[in-house]
Amino acid sequence: MEKLIEILKKYNADVDYYTNEHLIDEELLDSFDIISIVADIDNEFDVEITAKDIIPENFNSAEKLYDLIKRLS
Repeated sequence: MEKLIEILKKYNADVDYYTNEHLIDEELLDSFDIISIVADIDNEFDVEITAKDIIPENFNSAEKLYDLIKRLS
């Protein structure tokens, strides 16, 4: 999870990724951030996030995003 938090902080360091559950809903991450985050995750965790995985439910919190990474591993 720490590696994921490090990745997310590159795009918005002011967010508390441990508690925020509305990253997309509150527009704390935009579509360009998401594309970059997906590429970083693919490289760091050796998983492939596909277009069908890129939905707000998977990206609204670091915890949900980490769950997605674990499912794809």
